[in-house]
Amino acid sequence: MQSFNPPIRTLMGPGPSDIHPRVLSAMARPTIGHLDPQFVGMMDEIKEMLKYAFQTENALTMPISAPGSAGMEACFVNLVEPGDKVIVCINGVFGMRMQENIERFGGEAIVVTDEWGTAVTPSKVEAACKAHPDAKIVAFVHAETSTGALSDAKTICKIAQDNDCLTIVDAVTSLGGVELKVDEWGIDAIYSGTQKCLSCVPGLSPISFNEKALDKVRNRSTKVPSWFLDLNLVMGYWGKGAKRAYHHTAPVNSLYALHESLVMLQEEGLEAAHARHAAAHEQLKAGLTEMGMEFVVAADQRLPQLNSVIIPDGVDDAAIRGTLLNDYNLEIGAGLGALAGKVWRIGLMGDSARKEKVLFCLAALKAVLGK
Repeated sequence: MQSFNPPIRTLMGPGPSDIHPRVLSAMARPTIGHLDPQFVGMMDEIKEMLKYAFQTENALTMPISAPGSAGMEACFVNLVEPGDKVIVCINGVFGMRMQENIERFGGEAIVVTDEWGTAVTPSKVEAACKAHPDAKIVAFVHAETSTGALSDAKTICKIAQDNDCLTIVDAVTSLGGVELKVDEWGIDAIYSGTQKCLSCVPGLSPISFNEKALDKVRNRSTKVPSWFLDLNLVMGYWGKGAKRAYHHTAPVNSLYALHESLVMLQEEGLEAAHARHAAAHEQLKAGLTEMGMEFVVAADQRLPQLNSVIIPDGVDDAAIRGTLLNDYNLEIGAGLGALAGKVWRIGLMGDSARKEKVLFCLAALKAVLGK
């Protein structure tokens, strides 16, 4: 065995995204203890910068020491109790994962379905709330990574509020890439990932809970069935003040990386970051349209940073992606679930949402398809 030296790739799939050199450099800084006062001070800065990214003042805003899937599970394992009715919106793979969580924790999933490649239909959510007035939660994916559809989180949250339901929102692919206003829209619990538009390393999941959601956690009639993800315990470590209760050994160097990526987000500004992702999408769209390629999602429901493109007839999906990877060191993503073998998912996230990288992707794709 020898040291592993990975190839230098351009990552333009559904995640992870390219990581800025500043973030990679931050990871190489000296490791200190996870209860070191200096590290605790950095933790507080991460929380404040995540509040900015989420546009919230929620005290419980922090990164879970695990990837976005654990952030999802943290929301459901803390908020869903046996017998709870949860309205769950499914318009792709990640809505299905929400349903799986609900059922594993003893909840009853009331499923609202929309066609893959379309946004969640608010009127269907409202109808489900009226049909099930005893429902406790509405759960939906803001930016469905499997299709590239962007749903109207503001409207769906208003419907949930009007029907006395909490909301759980998947923002794994939307945080830092498109408008997201946790407090203004009334989102009660939300989770994301660091490896998408934040352009950070995989393995951390920012979450945020408001007081309404925390009241439900505090007043559960049953214990949270996960010890590691029990927010009553985790907040003993991530809470305020210099004295922290030991809960787990945090991924110190990965948190250095998150801190740096959030500093960079503040330097750029949220609106500028959103505009950069939108401009990259427009550039990609123009190039793909010129090549005669079509998108799965209609323009008014399309997520700028995750583009599902219909594979042309007669084109070998795996062969094209393999050639791009092996000959151009360029990664684009395959379709998932019902779209497997039918689409490519091209990600324009974080440091991958750059003019020069979009041009490179278009040139490489044109060359390979031309052969």
